[in-house]
Amino acid sequence: MFSKVLIANRGEIALRVIRACQELGIKTVAVYSEADVRAPHVREADEAVLIGPAPSSESYLRGDKIIDAAKLTGAEAIHPGYGFLSEREWFARAIRDAGLVWIGPPAEAIAAMGSKTAARTLAVAAGVPVVPGTTEPLADAKEAAKVAKKFGYPVLLKAAAGGGGKGMRVVSSPSDLANALEAARREAKGAFGDDAIYLEKFVERPRHVEIQILADSHGTVLSLGERECSVQRRHQKMIEEAPSVAVSPELRKKMGETAVRAARAAGYVNAGTCEFLLDSKGDFYFLEMNTRLQVEHPVTELVTGIDLVQWQIRIASGQKLPFRQEDIWPRGWAMECRITSEDASDNFLPSTGRIDYLHLPSGPGVRWDGGIESGSEVGRYYDPMLAKLIVWGADRQQAITRMRRALVDLIVIGVETSRDFHVRVMDDDEFRRGDIDIQWLERRLASLLERCASNDTVEVAAIAAALLAERDRTARAVAGVSAAAPGSTSPEVPASSWKQAARLEALRD
Repeated sequence: MFSKVLIANRGEIALRVIRACQELGIKTVAVYSEADVRAPHVREADEAVLIGPAPSSESYLRGDKIIDAAKLTGAEAIHPGYGFLSEREWFARAIRDAGLVWIGPPAEAIAAMGSKTAARTLAVAAGVPVVPGTTEPLADAKEAAKVAKKFGYPVLLKAAAGGGGKGMRVVSSPSDLANALEAARREAKGAFGDDAIYLEKFVERPRHVEIQILADSHGTVLSLGERECSVQRRHQKMIEEAPSVAVSPELRKKMGETAVRAARAAGYVNAGTCEFLLDSKGDFYFLEMNTRLQVEHPVTELVTGIDLVQWQIRIASGQKLPFRQEDIWPRGWAMECRITSEDASDNFLPSTGRIDYLHLPSGPGVRWDGGIESGSEVGRYYDPMLAKLIVWGADRQQAITRMRRALVDLIVIGVETSRDFHVRVMDDDEFRRGDIDIQWLERRLASLLERCASNDTVEVAAIAAALLAERDRTARAVAGVSAAAPGSTSPEVPASSWKQAARLEALRD
């Protein structure tokens, strides 16, 4: 086992890896930008190294500085988390060439699966079903028009080098294709440094179901079951759950075997995810493989009892997987909401500022994977995801009920968040029935946002006013401006403001 690991990331995922290492008895090294000098992951690590200014291009995307930091501190291995450099073949090679261990799949597997076009080619060769489309990037608009005519509209343009909805466009008519291709290329170039675009037939109203795999270096490759990730906005996942209401035990076995076959074909080792489209007839199509840990990994951890981050580290150190495929099946139901600093009522406009007050939910079956605290500054340089709220229940209905209760318990004052939006999703009849697909949220969005705007504005303003007033009163008391009220606490922790917020929430309901 390693004695020291460097985490090449920030925020909640850096904290998640730090805690996994702590439980394994491993020392940790954080890296940070000038904007993150007071970030929780910097404080929680055993050591921390400044690697550059706030822009990620000058800090978290500087592989050379990260490797230098590992050498400086004596770290033996580097965990990339997700995002940033986590799926960059050249970074995995550079770490290996530096005599360090990359906690992730081999660079060759990243190359095989990191490019979506290369992954499609490999999947076809391995007998894995794929959505009809191209296996090579489009040369120009003329070729795109020819291919689109062959498959029929609508079609989907996708960036070959990355995901997360970047460089992705749905095209419904020939007249829109050239402009959409130009826009997709421009966005892909900015996000991934690669403007290669390929084309797929657009599948109407499928579900997005992905299979988590775990593979060691001794030949064992396992499927850890599926995650339902269909609640998406502009191809960005917002809510994830495990298992899926649409997947039977027989289909789970079939999809799992297909994912394992794809992983073996790529020579895959460590944690990874095969993403599929699942149609209403139960047919599924391979989309891509994410050669890293997924944001939504906690829901799989909760239903399987397997700590994916610890096993990433164990596998990288050479350990064998002790599980058998027949031992792995979902127990109960888990759900995750991504808590972002976005204003849902204003077209999800990013919100920046200082978090003046944070009250975290708790209780049975509630997990908070966060990278923020009271006093944290939310800037414009990084992804707006602040944290992930995850719950476990005996079944889906209990998980939904528990998630709603946990969301109501959560209070973030200082920046706008997606919390209230998620509450409205939990209340939606179609969502509660599991009647969802990857276009569901786009169809329901206007209704959900209307309810957010009509029901929440006054109450949220009242909550904010109450909490800030309480903070100001306490601060004045501590400073001696006025007498402290009985039971008052420090300015950072209002004594009972959350109760006031909860009462307002109950009035809303």
